[in-house]
Amino acid sequence: MKSESTGKTWEKTKLQNCVRHKSGRYYARLFLNGKEIWKSLKTSHFSVAEAKLAELQKEHRERKASEVDPGDARMTFGAAATLHLQELEERTSIKRSTRKYWREIHAALLKDWPELAHLELRKITPQMCRRWASIFAKNVSGSRFNNSVSLLRHIFNLGKRAGVIFANPAAELERVKVTGKRLELPTLAKFQEFVAEMRCGHGRDSKNCADLAEGMAYTGMRLGEATALTIGDVNFAGGVIRVAGDPEEGTKNREVREVPLIAQSKALFERMISEREKTKDEDGLFLVHECQKSMDRSAKKVGMKRITHHDLRHFFATVCIEKAVDIPTVSRWLGHKDGGALAMRTYGHLRREHSLAQAAKVSFIPAAEAA
Repeated sequence: MKSESTGKTWEKTKLQNCVRHKSGRYYARLFLNGKEIWKSLKTSHFSVAEAKLAELQKEHRERKASEVDPGDARMTFGAAATLHLQELEERTSIKRSTRKYWREIHAALLKDWPELAHLELRKITPQMCRRWASIFAKNVSGSRFNNSVSLLRHIFNLGKRAGVIFANPAAELERVKVTGKRLELPTLAKFQEFVAEMRCGHGRDSKNCADLAEGMAYTGMRLGEATALTIGDVNFAGGVIRVAGDPEEGTKNREVREVPLIAQSKALFERMISEREKTKDEDGLFLVHECQKSMDRSAKKVGMKRITHHDLRHFFATVCIEKAVDIPTVSRWLGHKDGGALAMRTYGHLRREHSLAQAAKVSFIPAAEAA
């Protein structure tokens, strides 16, 4: 790649609107509504950056073409939703995964209420919103319903701020109570059988999928944290794992934390690294970015309830608590910032297997008589 070196933090490239940071990563410079927007192309390879820039510019042109007048009295819900999602994209304080989630909520909302996108904001009534809510609430989870209502309100509020409508027709929709997910986790023996089945699968990445599932179960990391882990993040001498999360956005709460390297995770990671011919500290520790299909197949094969990537985090916490690790400590390992309140609500249960073992220790016979 030919580049014009400035001797500074940034270098121009032969591509217009593409610059190279001194770290080697490429960034795009775009303009929207008179504002300069910088976006990482998430690569240090020029050919990849060139392809990603072309795709990003296409999306940018489509976005500019769909711009609407925020003061249009005949603004439709779809146009207002477009403005709202654009505002979310421009708020760099919001994580990429959060913006993606709200786009998914928006798509699901319009799928369930297809005519909504074409309705003018001023013609949408509270009665119409209540009628939609009464049906929608029966078909989705409590959290999905509540977040859909929140999105409705945000979009209508945008119309209020623009002077298109006077009142928010979704303002009086009632949120529903969210019931926590009932955790159905495997026993330790069943988990080992489950992982063994994953490892002996016939897929190209069966072994790598099993490594990811085990690694998450032994550390309590979220999927994004695990897949962002590098070999250099594992401190074998110090006995800890440095969990930093996404290189650009960090962990969920944007803080780096340390998780202990227990015997099983230490043995797993040592074996994984020893099997590679050459390694560098910046190399990713895991070789796959998800393993859900492999887990689904193996769970069915061994007669186990289906579990998700996030359930592996629950499994880690549950095992730690059942092994008498105090909840505040487990909470810190998980990266919670509330001193253990969330962990107590989520994991303040005991699996039947553990509950029966503990119940066997309870006796109302005086010690002298028992002897």
